[in-house]
Amino acid sequence: MVAVDRGRYTCQVGDGRIVVAMRARELGRRGVVVGDRVQLVGDVSGRSDTLARIVRIDERTSTLMRTADDVENSIEGRQERVVVANAEQLVIVNSLSDPPPRTGFIDRCLVAAYDAGIEPLLCLTKADLAGPEEVLHYYAELDLPYVLCRPEEEPTELMEALTDRLSVLVGHSGVGKSTLVNRLVPGTDRAVGVVSAVGKGRHTSTSAVALPLPAGGWIIDTPGIRSFGLAHVSPDSLLHGFSDLVEATTRCSPNCDHTGAGGDCGLDKLIAEGGADPRRLLSYRRLLASRSGEDTDTTG
Repeated sequence: MVAVDRGRYTCQVGDGRIVVAMRARELGRRGVVVGDRVQLVGDVSGRSDTLARIVRIDERTSTLMRTADDVENSIEGRQERVVVANAEQLVIVNSLSDPPPRTGFIDRCLVAAYDAGIEPLLCLTKADLAGPEEVLHYYAELDLPYVLCRPEEEPTELMEALTDRLSVLVGHSGVGKSTLVNRLVPGTDRAVGVVSAVGKGRHTSTSAVALPLPAGGWIIDTPGIRSFGLAHVSPDSLLHGFSDLVEATTRCSPNCDHTGAGGDCGLDKLIAEGGADPRRLLSYRRLLASRSGEDTDTTG
């Protein structure tokens, strides 16, 4: 399934034919999202005056989720939303300048990727305006794969990482995500916005859409995301995005919640000994706080 629009689902069948379908009643409330592999019945000719029916959703190999935790400041009010299905790679698009990089957002995306069993790739745009050294130093212990993109150069390295894979691109508005998509898939004409004076770009893409790459594979472009809530991720799973901190938790007292409130957390000992960047611990504890509703800052 390559796109959703007001109850109509655009699907591409095996020979490349585009078929528009509606969801069959027998599916109940089960949602269909971009990336889902579905089975169709009815008129699958692809003619503009016909509709097929989706009667089955195949089992997903991965499900990338985020919590819309800006709905209310309580766990009960937060809603889990499936971003895409069956993605193999999460491309976290962050600009190095205008707007500046947001490591908090990257941290959240990494946690979501590891929780979903999806490989992360950091894509740093606008590398002509600023160097990547500070961001890369922050993630030095993670061995996080990354690519740099500059407006005057073709995104060759990124294309190589995307070829023959199903990848989903996420990022704040204004970081250059739609510009990248237009270069990766010529003729796509995804809307490109500008960055506002306060550093937040206006939303340019309004819905997720899967696009075939010329060299093989697919990319799923998602709307600009201002928040990537993680209330659906367990406290233990949050550590998946902070592998540089995991080993230190073996030095924690029994039943340690890693917040530091108990005064005997192995993570504090690690920082005191200079074994990790204190900003990493601060970010992890902010995620713990936001998950419990104590801190609702989801932008990073």
